[in-house]
Amino acid sequence: MKSRRIMSLWFPRLAAEHSVRQGLGMPGMPFAVVGQEGQKQVLVSLSAEAEAAGLRRGQPLSDACAMCSTLQTRLMDPQVDHDVLTALCRWAGKFSPWVSEEPPDTLVADITGCAHLFGGEATLLDQVKTECAGLGLTLRASIADSVGAAWALARFSGKEMAGTRSGDDIAQEARATRSRAAKRRHWERGGPKPVAAAPSSCGARIVPPGQVWAALADLPVAALRIEEDMVVRLNRLGLRRIGDLAGQPRAGLRRRFGHSLLQRLDQALGTEPEPVNPARPRHHFGVRLTFPEPIGAREDIEAAIKRLLPTLEERLRTTGRGMRQVRLECHRSDHKTSRVEVGLAHAMTALDRVCALLMMKADAIDAGCGIDMIRLVATVAEPVTSRAHATLAAAEHGDTMQSTRERQTECLLNRIGARIGLETIVRLHPAESHIPEKTFNVLHAAWSEPAKAWPQPRTLRPLELWRPEIVTVLKEGPELPATFHWRGRAFETRAALGPERVAPEWWLDEPEWRTGVRDYWRVTTRTDERLWLYFAHGAAKSPGWFCQGSFC
Repeated sequence: MKSRRIMSLWFPRLAAEHSVRQGLGMPGMPFAVVGQEGQKQVLVSLSAEAEAAGLRRGQPLSDACAMCSTLQTRLMDPQVDHDVLTALCRWAGKFSPWVSEEPPDTLVADITGCAHLFGGEATLLDQVKTECAGLGLTLRASIADSVGAAWALARFSGKEMAGTRSGDDIAQEARATRSRAAKRRHWERGGPKPVAAAPSSCGARIVPPGQVWAALADLPVAALRIEEDMVVRLNRLGLRRIGDLAGQPRAGLRRRFGHSLLQRLDQALGTEPEPVNPARPRHHFGVRLTFPEPIGAREDIEAAIKRLLPTLEERLRTTGRGMRQVRLECHRSDHKTSRVEVGLAHAMTALDRVCALLMMKADAIDAGCGIDMIRLVATVAEPVTSRAHATLAAAEHGDTMQSTRERQTECLLNRIGARIGLETIVRLHPAESHIPEKTFNVLHAAWSEPAKAWPQPRTLRPLELWRPEIVTVLKEGPELPATFHWRGRAFETRAALGPERVAPEWWLDEPEWRTGVRDYWRVTTRTDERLWLYFAHGAAKSPGWFCQGSFC
């Protein structure tokens, strides 16, 4: 059986080098991408110049600025970094159809049966390095029999092992510790002798088939993709290299470090399969328009959108999809981008109204010194259901008034959603309950259908309903008060209809119903307020009068 061949591509400076290429930093100057870690900002990606200045990943930004006064930075943008890695994944598809992403900076490709198309693995790797250098990206790559081995070699091959502070490094210890050093030299009592830090002997990035163990033996245990805490514990026991694990009983390693250590070791050696899981190819719906001269007027932007929409609409129709969310990208001549997004209530194939929705957010577009390219992307495209097709066909032929009302409602939702967000628009649906505040469910209007019919209550219900509010009366009791105080005002009862008794759901323990059975009254005051009052007879809580709604 032919062994698998895996290529690992690691871009150690991906975010920083992409930012410099986009013009966010001056070439030749130290540059870093800054991320948030707890309550402090730390460096997450460094350019070669920043590393040469002594900066390191994970270093606090304040310390880095003190060490390098010329450091240029930008805040980490996870979406941009993900898009860059996705673009590189599409590029790597020319070398293998089986490529997966390992965020934030790694690609893994199964090149089994592909290398001969490029003249061999060495030629393939040279081409990959050459193209990455042309893109201005630093690359460390390796080819091995397993995903774990290729990953380890890409990161640790040719590196010197970092020294680990332990009790065996006598020069680091206090004087009292040095005096007891003879008692702590476990290798003099038959234990394994610690290996001094030395350069790895495995400088090659391409491991011949079947020679994974020889390539990994001198690499540090951190190359097994295990947690940092486990690396420290292994180093304390003198197990610093992968080869040190070979002579250890597996049962003892499992008992002390768990199954994950042995699993990672087996995956690196290829004895436990680890498949490459490429992301399912996504449909990309995007169109762009480039201008000979920069534009900035609102009318020009609107005309460009109208010119792009028919092409985008045709692409969606051919795949049976409708647009659910659209993003307008305005790329300026100073290499900056202004973006606006609009969400739609339902997946749409007829995009004639999308332009108006986008122009409602035109004030958020900063044209700057001019826009030289506009891009329109359907960021969310969903399959169009048969109901949507039927509604669209009926509207096009003018068959029913129902379809017109549905389109008008959908248009209203889209326009309101463009202003305040679709997730803030809700609608009510009937629910099965005799409790007044439980007779309806709140649903998002954009992702639900209108209720077909509402059940008619036995008695009239208020137009406004709120949480019960205490009503102050002169005499406590179930008799309807002639006067009462509510919300800081005094009211006199002119007319009333009731009582209507409502009992709580005894199988539920709800805090608001611990006052027991309620007697509801429809009360009309002297000042023509029509309120919904009730008297709670008391249970776990004391009885009293409350106001819960209004009829006008």
